[in-house]
Formats: sequence, structure tokens, C-alpha cells
Amino acid sequence: MSKLQAVYLGIGANLSISGHDNPKSGCLAAIDFLTADGAITLDAISPWYRTAPVPVSDQPWFYNAVLKIKTELSPSDLIQRIHNVEAEMGRVRLVRNEARVIDIDIIDYSGLINKSNPILPHPRMHQRAFVLYPLRDVASDWVHPVSGLGIEDLIAGLEDQNIHPE
Repeated sequence: MSKLQAVYLGIGANLSISGHDNPKSGCLAAIDFLTADGAITLDAISPWYRTAPVPVSDQPWFYNAVLKIKTELSPSDLIQRIHNVEAEMGRVRLVRNEARVIDIDIIDYSGLINKSNPILPHPRMHQRAFVLYPLRDVASDWVHPVSGLGIEDLIAGLEDQNIHPE
């Protein structure tokens, strides 16, 4: 039997899903869908942040948060589940960094380091304010499994990235 794992997911969107008033509402629906069958338990959700697109573009700003979940799903089963939820919510992957109705990433899977799909921890998370600030809200003592740097040190090393609490 698999062991229950503590996992951090980044979630965000800058386009509204059909039937939802705004991107945040769509993200909340995706969380409900992700946790519907009980294979994923939501432990905590950070406050929401409004963030400029990365890289900078004329896209609408994003709503972003970090989820702390528990699951027995393996990393590969979890990423497949995430991609299924994204597809169900209307995400179509055409161009990297395009505007999107939903984006869910595995940020950290119990400190596991994995160099293949899914790459863990997320390979660019340490450069992104829209991940680090909400991650700090749910895991203030989190340490990057590769660099060994704590969340405060990672945030201190960021360039200014237009992020605002909602």
C-alpha cells in the first residue's frame, strides 16, 4: 500500500472558464474537481494573489494560489490526474506561456527529486514570485530539495515580479 504524501500544487488562471464569473472561480471549481473522489485531500490553500504574466506580455493578470494536499497517488499518476482535470476544465495546450483557463503544477512532492516527467521539484518554481509567496503562506519552513535554500532566501533572491495579494 502506498504512503500518504504531502504535496504542494500551484494553481492559477487568467481566463474565465465557461460558466464562471472570473478565473479565480474557475480555479476553485478545478480544486473541487481534483478532490472529488477522495484520492486527493486538500489540507490548505494559500491566499490568492494577482500576478502579472511571466514572461511579461499583454495578457490579463493571473489569479494564483498554492494548495497543500495529501495523496497516495504517485507523481506520474498525480500529473496525469492534473492534466485530466485541466482538460475537463477546458485547457488546451497550444503555445507555451499562453493565456489559460487553468494551470496546475506540482511544485513539490514530499521533497522528491525527479529528473523525468514529472520533473520535481518544479524546475522554475524558485524563480517565480507567484509560486513562492503563496507557498510561504502554507509552508513557511519549506526548503528547496535541490538547492537547500529556505523559502525566505528564495524570495529575497527574486527580481521584482508584479505580485499583489488579492
